[in-house]
Amino acid sequence: MRITYIHHSGFLAETGQALLLFDYAGGTLPELSRDKALIVFASHRHGDHFDPAIFALADRHPDVTYVLSDDIWENQVPEARFGQTRFVDPGKVLRLNKGGGICITAFRSTDEGVAFMIETEGRTIYHAGDLNDWHWNGEAPEWNQKMHTDYLRELERIHSQGFVPDAAMVPLDGRLEDKFCLGLDEFMTAVGAGMVFPMHLWEDYSLIGKLKALPCSEAYRDRIADIEKPGDVFEV
Repeated sequence: MRITYIHHSGFLAETGQALLLFDYAGGTLPELSRDKALIVFASHRHGDHFDPAIFALADRHPDVTYVLSDDIWENQVPEARFGQTRFVDPGKVLRLNKGGGICITAFRSTDEGVAFMIETEGRTIYHAGDLNDWHWNGEAPEWNQKMHTDYLRELERIHSQGFVPDAAMVPLDGRLEDKFCLGLDEFMTAVGAGMVFPMHLWEDYSLIGKLKALPCSEAYRDRIADIEKPGDVFEV
């Protein structure tokens, strides 16, 4: 499986029979094979995760399916693409007869929309969207504690269903100051992944090295993808 980092929280995962495009909201797309089914995911309506420009992909690719969080308004979908679009809410399991068969499980975000767990061709891929432990130092302690509790509860739901993804895209956000890696560390501790791809970096790729230098990452630091720039490609 090949994974290409596009921009911010945007990734393209290429399997033997499918192209899985996550949260594209700008950046340069690699060449998309017309021989493979293209599944386009948008985890929620925020402009850094969803761009209506994704619907133009169907003008040049013969087999496109859109999987959108149900917080994205239906009127954002062009009428010509509505038949190609599926909406998911938290807890939904969606099966597509595309790309050799794809099973999508949606989990509840701690912000907007959903996180995606995708099973296909014997591989499991996770994209968190904005599911994260958003601990803001300026918020009231009660708010941060509720966020923490809600996040751990959702990680337990993932763990209880037996998911250990081969590849996981998880936020690592420097705006959270000293708590920048809290959610990613909790994910790797509670769920784990063959390789974790930090995202939502706001182009501060130095955060990856900063995380790797922390004692908390010792058990999984060799499984943190060293993203340096858009267009970086990884084999998983």
